[in-house]
Amino acid sequence: MRGLGLKLRQGRFRTLWRFGYSARLLKTNHFRTAASNTSFPAVWMLLAQYSGRIPGPFVVVRKNAFSTMPETVEDKANPELYSPHPGVRGMTLLNREAFKRTVVVPALKVKKEIVNSLLKSLKQSVLQRPGLKRVVEDPEDEDSRLVILDPHKIPGFSLGESEQQVLKELSVDPEVSRYNLELTYENFKSEEILRAVLPEGQEVTSGFSRVGHIAHLNLRDHQLPYRHLIGQVIIDKNPGITCAVNKTNIIDSTYRNFEMEVLAGEKNLVTKVKENNIVYELDFSKVYWNPRLSTEHGRIVELLKPGDVLFDVFAGIGPFAIPAAKKKCRVFANDLNPESYNWLLHNCRLNKVDTKVKAFNMDGREFLRGPVREELSKELPLMKEEQKNAFHIVMNLPALAVEFLDVFRHLLVGEPCSAAALPTVHCYGFSKHEDPAKDIQERAEASLGTSLDGRCSTYLVRNVAPNKEMLCISFQVPADVLYKRPCPDEAKPASKRLCTSQGFSEEKLLS
Repeated sequence: MRGLGLKLRQGRFRTLWRFGYSARLLKTNHFRTAASNTSFPAVWMLLAQYSGRIPGPFVVVRKNAFSTMPETVEDKANPELYSPHPGVRGMTLLNREAFKRTVVVPALKVKKEIVNSLLKSLKQSVLQRPGLKRVVEDPEDEDSRLVILDPHKIPGFSLGESEQQVLKELSVDPEVSRYNLELTYENFKSEEILRAVLPEGQEVTSGFSRVGHIAHLNLRDHQLPYRHLIGQVIIDKNPGITCAVNKTNIIDSTYRNFEMEVLAGEKNLVTKVKENNIVYELDFSKVYWNPRLSTEHGRIVELLKPGDVLFDVFAGIGPFAIPAAKKKCRVFANDLNPESYNWLLHNCRLNKVDTKVKAFNMDGREFLRGPVREELSKELPLMKEEQKNAFHIVMNLPALAVEFLDVFRHLLVGEPCSAAALPTVHCYGFSKHEDPAKDIQERAEASLGTSLDGRCSTYLVRNVAPNKEMLCISFQVPADVLYKRPCPDEAKPASKRLCTSQGFSEEKLLS
């Protein structure tokens, strides 16, 4: 396809010669039908571009987002050939009827009793575009049918030797005719529709994420005048999507949610999602959920073993906590957002792990200095060298989590536990640095007050924006950071000592 496309720049006539075809071999007839905007050479690349799957009249957009079709040489030479009716340019209120266009495609006249045999023998050459008929009635002969061919596979409306041999065996006339094929709104892909509507030369879309029945867009300024049309096109072209929203401000770092505008469809933002075989329910307008983190959630859970303890400092609705509990880990999950906390409880019940997850609704620092410290103070002195259970602390608040690492300084009092039992932290952060791994390590070291050289690993989670990466740095908290050695004259057991330097009373520490 690319080879043919590159040669189309040099003109159809020259293309045919380069592929071994002579224009004199093009013997075609017209089936004249009432149609406007007919474009004969357009179809060569137009329909060839449409080789993607279209279930029924709709286009599936994979992985919760759709991407702009790349510009090609052919697009620049004949941009009008790959668009719906040019009259839709600048449309802001969707009018599906305005997208109709007629193109000319090659067709073979075949006796209806051998149509099936021909389709099987020429399956590589027949038009394969769901939503469009491959076989239509012959307006001139009720005993015959017209088999529509793929114009990309039949360049210049001229059959190759293999096709001609098939026709000879089936006693089919090898004469190729032109057939006027009407394309409607249902036959165009979403990106093709949006490219035809938006001003020429502007980016078609910045993509969207799918959250249950909701398409979440993040439109650029130049796209905003068309936002309601864009939202409706996304709904039309993606089965199961019934609501399209656009983010209208940045994520609030306190509760990790953002304001949004419903562009089209229903206004119900309570939805259900499935990630790594676990179902979650949430109100997308009130809690944080990012489907692009599915792989990362699975990666961390894969590190856990049954019997391990997980402390999830910024748990959200439970994408780390719930699968960890299902893996028979002990889980302590916290989130400051009351809505996230409530949905966390709901999803724990939904997934039948409510007895395995202790949930908290408090500030991350308070969670670390309270429940986390209490549990570590109780469990670590009891750990034996041969015990294999581990403690993991997940801190997924990339905008701020690194700044919370200073909490680990002298969090515990007493003699350090064995090195193997020291808790492992998985801390997330953003970086715009030219060396993101070095940047996040240096920032973590500054918060901890110690070097992590040779004691940490960094993992690139995803590219968030141009020159902005999301990373995870993992490390065991060094004993000299985690523990405050008791003074010689302190007689109380380590588990009952006061932590006055952190502002906690004995009663609170032991509660």
